[in-house]
Amino acid sequence: MSAFTFALGMTLLQFLWQGLLVGVSCAVGLSLLRNAAPVCRYLLACTALLACVLWPAFELYSRLHGQATASIASDLLELAAQSVNASALTWNPAIWLRQMVGLWAICAALLAVRMLLGLWWIDRRSRHNLPQHHSAQQYWQQRVGHLSARFGVRRNVQLKLVENVASPITAGYWKPVVLLPVALLSGMPADLVEALLAHEMAHIRHHDYLINLLQNLIETLLFYHPAVWWISHRIRIERELMADDFAASKLGEPRRLALALSELEKLQFSTHQMALAANGGNLMDRIQRLCRPAPRALNWKAALPMLGVALACLTIYVEATAADQQTKAETSAVMQMGSCKKPVYPHGALARKETGTVTLAFNVDATGKATSSAVDRSSGYSELDEAAHSALALCHFQPATEAGLPVKSVVKVQYVWTLD
Repeated sequence: MSAFTFALGMTLLQFLWQGLLVGVSCAVGLSLLRNAAPVCRYLLACTALLACVLWPAFELYSRLHGQATASIASDLLELAAQSVNASALTWNPAIWLRQMVGLWAICAALLAVRMLLGLWWIDRRSRHNLPQHHSAQQYWQQRVGHLSARFGVRRNVQLKLVENVASPITAGYWKPVVLLPVALLSGMPADLVEALLAHEMAHIRHHDYLINLLQNLIETLLFYHPAVWWISHRIRIERELMADDFAASKLGEPRRLALALSELEKLQFSTHQMALAANGGNLMDRIQRLCRPAPRALNWKAALPMLGVALACLTIYVEATAADQQTKAETSAVMQMGSCKKPVYPHGALARKETGTVTLAFNVDATGKATSSAVDRSSGYSELDEAAHSALALCHFQPATEAGLPVKSVVKVQYVWTLD
């Protein structure tokens, strides 16, 4: 297993609790801002989603550059091999971690293909023309031009009449395109269609298509965590409310937009898509909010368990941080003096009153056994050196650790010969 695979696997595992902490914190913040402007809740949710990708990215970078990852992965494989030799039924963490990373990569690749297919579908629709509706398209293109100037959109917004689409859709960032369903032109008054187009102009004005694209990218990478999907869903809800408010303020007629949305209610479809549609979010809630805005009360019965989960997550975070700092610490091997006998003073050296300090070097493996030893610095008397080496060579060690795992090391031990 490569160092990168090991680091990525540990990062994905740690994001399970990190994402939960971010999600609960976001839920608490959204509850406190329930009566604030949608832009406040939108910014909070966007910040939370950004934290969901930046936090694990920082963790991955730290693992690859702040620790000896290759050594950690090698030690993990060694421990797994020892466990397999002990019992064929023993769980192998190294194999499990590698399989988990492989499964994550396959699922992320499939979601990326799905995302690319969505972009291809939008591009194909934006390039398709309906010659039989040429005059209608020219008319509505002029209306879109007037709305662009009214909303302060400096880029040229192109309008395309399309079929088999239930609602106006905004696509593209550098060259925004509004896809307008032909069915709406015959089934809805022109002023209501214009209100829906105003909603799409609000999306273009706020660069929502680019943010929606980044959302899809984060969902692709962190697809396995429910908190990511929930935060992203809340972003889409608040974004639609922002667009409603902006469009209603520019039109000066909130009820006209509400009536237009009510006509779309029967055409509602999935809100998870690669483009921005006017029928996103809960249409009935949006209609009620435009017609009769009222403060929303906090449901304390639902909030108390949420606060409890938040406190639990904070506790887990503090403990995990402390444990992580502990595992990152490196410790040196320590000789266990009780595992060997004390060197005996040679009779000849004792008679000659020879003293000195001898330094011995030990190669200690991950189990704490000294595989080899030698005199690193002499005491000045070969008889004292040999006596110390013979006695201490049988000693056992507490192995050195690196990132919480036992590792091989070289240990130097001094023994002082004194007549006192």
